[in-house]
Amino acid sequence: MKYLNLTLITLLMLSLGSAIAQDTSTDEASTEEIIVKINLNDMTREQLTDTIPDFGRRMVREFFEYQPYISIQQFRREIGKYVDDEQVAFYEQFIYVPVDINESDAATLMQIEGISEEIAEELLAARPYESNDAFLEKLTEFLPELNQEAAVSFLKIEEKEE
Repeated sequence: MKYLNLTLITLLMLSLGSAIAQDTSTDEASTEEIIVKINLNDMTREQLTDTIPDFGRRMVREFFEYQPYISIQQFRREIGKYVDDEQVAFYEQFIYVPVDINESDAATLMQIEGISEEIAEELLAARPYESNDAFLEKLTEFLPELNQEAAVSFLKIEEKEE
C-alpha cells in the first residue's frame, strides 16, 4: 500500500509537471520532479518505511546499526553485507550521506547531482573550504546551472562559532 501511495504521488507530480509545462508562461524549473532523500544520520524509522518501497523492519535495524555514516562507500559496504549491489543502488535513490565539504570522499561528493568523478577530484584538490558557501562557489565554477538549494540539502550543517 505504501508503494502504491508513493507511486500515486509520483504520478500526480508528473501530471502536474506536464500541465505546468503546457503553460508557456511558466519557467522550465517548475517542471522538475522533486525528490526528497533521507539523511542517513538524521532519519526516523517512519521515514524509511514510508519512503522506501517494501522496506522491512530488518533493514531498518541494519540502517541504524551503522550510524553515523561518514561516506556513501561505508553505506554500500555495510548494507551490501545483507543485500546485493542492485538493491543497495535501489536504496540510494531514497537516501544520502551528508557531505562534509572538507572530509567526504569523491563518491560521497558525487551524490550531489551533476558532480562527476572528475569534478569531485577537482573539489577534493581545492580543499580546505572555509564554509559551505565557499564550497558552493567553487562547485558553481564547474556547474554554472547548479540548483544550489538542492546541493545545500546534501551538505552537513556548519557548526556556528560562539
